[in-house]
Amino acid sequence: MTSWALPEPMLTEPVSSPDLPAGWAAEPKWDGYRAQLATGQGGRVVLRSRRGAQMAAAFPEIVRAARQLDEGCALDGELVVWEGGRLAFERLRHRLASRGARAEQAAKEWPAHYVAFDLLHDGEEDLTGWPYWRRRAALEGLFAALPAAGPLALCPSTTEPAVADEWLGWTAAGLEGLCFKRSDERYLPGRRAWRKYKVRTTAETIIGAVTGSIAAPGTVLLGRRDPDGHLRYVGRTITLNPVLARDVGGWLTPAQARHPWTGWTFSASWGGRETLDVRLVDPEVVLEISADTARDSTRRWRHPVRAYRVRTDLAPGDLPPP
Repeated sequence: MTSWALPEPMLTEPVSSPDLPAGWAAEPKWDGYRAQLATGQGGRVVLRSRRGAQMAAAFPEIVRAARQLDEGCALDGELVVWEGGRLAFERLRHRLASRGARAEQAAKEWPAHYVAFDLLHDGEEDLTGWPYWRRRAALEGLFAALPAAGPLALCPSTTEPAVADEWLGWTAAGLEGLCFKRSDERYLPGRRAWRKYKVRTTAETIIGAVTGSIAAPGTVLLGRRDPDGHLRYVGRTITLNPVLARDVGGWLTPAQARHPWTGWTFSASWGGRETLDVRLVDPEVVLEISADTARDSTRRWRHPVRAYRVRTDLAPGDLPPP
């Protein structure tokens, strides 16, 4: 690129409170892919994932937009794709596998945006030693000179608690929560010095299958009935603690007749290839769970959810369609 190299990304540490601490700034937490963007000699552009994967070939519209920047500019930010007024993580994931003509076609169908939240280099000047507030001012100055519309976007930032609280209402559009950054802190490569708060909601689901034994499940596979009455798979819990596992298992019955999920296979993780060994149970038990806001277009939770309690006061027919 130039005489300098991109630093490792600065990381976040989860926190349980959405309150903005004094002396910190808040930014929206986007449902996308973390990426660093840098420009070099001859129009060269690097788009690098958090784990170091090169992604420029998959996002030609971002590369073209980045060539508006001066040589030696380096940004930290998030790649996102919008669909129907909501962030569509599955479209973004699909785009990562595209190259060449396929990547150009995907850019037309599901255009990506790069939401920049930090400025790391400006020409040959290393800004990582600057405090956040100074880097933020430089980032805003950079974007003031760019077109208002286009693939490159400036991430909002605030030191006002009321504004941060308002952003928590954007979850319907795919916002996951908030990131908190100390105003006087420099950029610390590889360090978990930023904080993140993820919005979580509770919901009632139907237990359709388990991993491990039915008497004391390891995890629980969950469903919801759609408007036509079909039991749709919506996600899986994290590993149950022993007390909750025994309580849940005490209400379950092995599937006797044909089950709605007979013959189905379930992946161990969202988008993964490894499959689970599951045991089907009669879908008659309602489980209350806690989950974050990350869902795909089928309303399935992308991350494992937390089991809370069996709702013996509810029957599956009491739950409205998702």
